[in-house]
Amino acid sequence: MTITVLLVDDHPVIRAGIRAMLYDAPELTIVGEAASGSAALTAARDLTPDVILMDLRLPDGDGVSATAAIRAELPGIRVVILTTYETDGDILRAVEAGAVGYLLKDTSPADLAQAVRAAARGETVLSPSIAAKLLDRVRQPRPETLSRREVEVLQLVAQGLTNADIGRTLFITEATVKTYVVRIFAKLDVSDRTAAVMAAMQAGILS
Repeated sequence: MTITVLLVDDHPVIRAGIRAMLYDAPELTIVGEAASGSAALTAARDLTPDVILMDLRLPDGDGVSATAAIRAELPGIRVVILTTYETDGDILRAVEAGAVGYLLKDTSPADLAQAVRAAARGETVLSPSIAAKLLDRVRQPRPETLSRREVEVLQLVAQGLTNADIGRTLFITEATVKTYVVRIFAKLDVSDRTAAVMAAMQAGILS
């Protein structure tokens, strides 16, 4: 059975490289290319490919937004992110948007072709390092929920404000701010302000 593929990447050279990587897989047919998220949605509507290989960084947004739009309108199309970025935030956003896979651009031609076949069957496809990151995140204990006031304090901490500055901004005493900060550290299981901000970002508490 022929599997139709749409390539989405804003770099023509990279699209040509991906096309060449899949050239020797006779059951895979590249039916189109797009260089932006909006063009990807238009091409998806016109071509209804089985699988879309989607870059993460696009000139009119990102691959996650394009994936969400395509999946909302054309849920039968499988989208696989193909990128050089492997941050936890990008991976989780892609999965939440409906991508069935997340691959890095150093994937071998054989592995890429196999991943496209698997994605067309509805299977989840992940580069080994991506799978390891997701497993590590699942294994990590979830932080306790921060109160609304604690989130407000942490947002100001993230902006680099001192305890005194935070107190003046929120109309509370500096001692009260210190109490909130201690509670935040305890709930996030961290020991300094930078680690608290990073942990909150990873947990989706701060954007």
